[in-house]
Amino acid sequence: MAASSQQPIAAIATAPGRGGIGVVRISGPDLAPIAARLFDQPLKPRHAHYLPFKDAKGESIDAGIVLFFPAPHSYTGEDVLELQGHGGPAVMRRLLQRCLEAGREFGLRHAEPGEFTQRAFLNDRLDLAQAEAVADLIDASSEAAARSAMASLSGAFSERVNTLNDRIVHLRMLVEATLDFPEEEIDFLEKYQARATLDDIRMQLDNLVQQARQGMILREGLHVVLAGQPNVGKSSLLNALAGDEVAIVTPIAGTTRDKVVQQIHIQGVPLHIVDTAGLRETDDTVESIGIARTWAEIEKANVIIHLKDARDPAGELDAAIKQRLPAHTPVLEVHNKIDLLDPAHPSAINADNVPSLSGTQSQEAFVMSVLGISAKTGTGLDELRHKLLEIAGWNPGAESPWLARERHLIALRNAAEHLQLADEHASQADNVLDLFAEELRLAHEELCAITGQFTSDDLLGEIFSNFCIGK
Repeated sequence: MAASSQQPIAAIATAPGRGGIGVVRISGPDLAPIAARLFDQPLKPRHAHYLPFKDAKGESIDAGIVLFFPAPHSYTGEDVLELQGHGGPAVMRRLLQRCLEAGREFGLRHAEPGEFTQRAFLNDRLDLAQAEAVADLIDASSEAAARSAMASLSGAFSERVNTLNDRIVHLRMLVEATLDFPEEEIDFLEKYQARATLDDIRMQLDNLVQQARQGMILREGLHVVLAGQPNVGKSSLLNALAGDEVAIVTPIAGTTRDKVVQQIHIQGVPLHIVDTAGLRETDDTVESIGIARTWAEIEKANVIIHLKDARDPAGELDAAIKQRLPAHTPVLEVHNKIDLLDPAHPSAINADNVPSLSGTQSQEAFVMSVLGISAKTGTGLDELRHKLLEIAGWNPGAESPWLARERHLIALRNAAEHLQLADEHASQADNVLDLFAEELRLAHEELCAITGQFTSDDLLGEIFSNFCIGK
């Protein structure tokens, strides 16, 4: 953020729109002069004052609660002033404008997105992983995600990272000391059990990577695209999974002309289900645009559900669709409308005798499984939900107690690679300890980046710019 972190800042801290209560927050190194301009009496720390809120001419804007939190015992680590009034948008705007007018002489300015939390990080009230958890808690779309975000905010994730870092630092200390005494270098690995210690650190880090992956799935969810030719039941499946009529269903081919996105939750994991236009050759200009958008969504998918009509799952059009699906994306081949099949027919597919192609690599796409369902009756939907969680790598029995972001997972994986290289150097006959030490140092820096001990200003700007204003 380009603006000075020494200036006091102010913003509306509650969500836009009408509400019973709205909050204007001010934070800065010394807010006593600004408070004196706003109110006619001194403010007792951490005490609720019921006071009138007046404009510069003394006319009443509102009346409400004023709270003063002196540094360093506040959210940001600075002086913090909170004005709690009625939550109407016009009232909040007038109250914020009054605060900015009263503090203009003292450099008070409007806060940038995430700047209050950034100051909490810069003033050591939160580490970077905890600061990110603030935004994750606000954005949580399920109870499981909210609980995990709160665990991250309380420091559960950071504690695991810091524990690993302490062990790496201790090992680095022993290595660096040995490098100062070359005659001890040969016996170092045996004398201090460095190999055993490193193996244990790597095992703990691998476990942390797995938990971080679970945490990232819980935070971000899966992008699931329903693809197939017209009238195979994509919109019906979306409605069945969502438990609501979110997409229009008719027997007319080409009813869906554009994507319909619906977020659902399976065992707390968010899934972003995308219903798309049916794939076929057409001269209809509007439908052609919808089909082009379908292929664009397919390219972005984490999982593709290739939906077929169970009465004719081996048609030429389905074969052409399958051949064009990206090979790098997991595909669930789902045969819909099994309720319309004759159970006595030898080719009938139902939920009990669906052939398994688990892990089979075709030339066209990576087909994880073939399932039979009925979007109309609900048959097979539980198995479909289970397969989606399986592809996500979700293990309910090993649920991560905290959320994680992609940058966390990248840093953990990079640290694991450096520790692997350190192990390879330790395995060499000449015990190249200087290279061993260097890989430990790089692993340490990767882990420190998670909590913000070593973090570039550019990364900080990117992280906090995604926060809402007022937080």
